[in-house]
Amino acid sequence: MNRNTDFRALCSLTYGVYIVTSHLEEKLNGQLANTVFQVASEPPRIAVSISPTNLTHDYIVKSGVFGVSVVDESAPMKLMGLFGFRSGRDVDKLSQVSFKRGSNGCPLVTDSALALLEARVIEQIGVGSHTLFVADVVAAEMLREGRPLS
Repeated sequence: MNRNTDFRALCSLTYGVYIVTSHLEEKLNGQLANTVFQVASEPPRIAVSISPTNLTHDYIVKSGVFGVSVVDESAPMKLMGLFGFRSGRDVDKLSQVSFKRGSNGCPLVTDSALALLEARVIEQIGVGSHTLFVADVVAAEMLREGRPLS
């Protein structure tokens, strides 16, 4: 990177907190992500950035679908720890929360969620340390009003 790059400037960018989920047949998994954003309004499309080292990444690649739960700012640290600091290779995260299965088969975590999105991947792009999955939104639902965690 250019020597004139002050990495503190990157830290000034704002991000939300999301639980991104996917499935591989009956296996379910999810993780925290801070990079989910709308990339088009017609058709409605979103993108998510996921590390290839994560189990959720494997499930998205193989199933071609993912779900997003928009986390409320009042979410307990226990939820953040479960999805942010534990691997689905070691623990069944979804057994410890309330969720519903979406039309695309993904679990949609409803605990501390404001909204739910279901997506079908149309493109994946390697962007260095992560993969950017661009997807059509196939369903979306507001659960309640509140302030998204950032």
